[in-house]
Amino acid sequence: TSPLAWLRTRFYYLLIRLYFDQEFSVEEFTRGAKQAFSVVSKLLSQCKLDLLDELVSAEVLRALKEKISLLPDNHRDALAADIDAIMYTTEGDVRIYYDDDGIKFVSILMRFWYLNGANLPDEVPGETKVFQIVFGDESTKEKRHLLTANYEFQREFTEGAKPDWTITRIEHPRLLE
Repeated sequence: TSPLAWLRTRFYYLLIRLYFDQEFSVEEFTRGAKQAFSVVSKLLSQCKLDLLDELVSAEVLRALKEKISLLPDNHRDALAADIDAIMYTTEGDVRIYYDDDGIKFVSILMRFWYLNGANLPDEVPGETKVFQIVFGDESTKEKRHLLTANYEFQREFTEGAKPDWTITRIEHPRLLE
């Protein structure tokens, strides 16, 4: 990320701590986001969308139901990310906003890079190269793909609202399009 984006993100985190949640910790949020990403991505890959009700917004679930049913098995397998296979995580964007009724929201977009052993072709639709990493020697080679995903987490901070983060956007580029 650029230094300006990094500084902007840190400023928003400071605002969250000052005005919404004095206990907010970037490290704790990132740990929770990684765990949520791993759980949700595995459930998506297994087509267990009914188990996502409390974690994912209703709008996102409706869109996913259509997309998941049309995916080939290898693309569905590629959605799953073990928490230990997450190589890198970063914030994409942080937003604080109020709606017309005075309801306060915080939204944090997280980007994940993860290794997955699904049987994907070397080239995926859109002619974009998927990175491959080979583990082991010639006789026991294991091919893994380095894939990306973007998950947006949103929480309402209005007085009396539940203190839960909800996933309001799920993107697995070149897999879930």
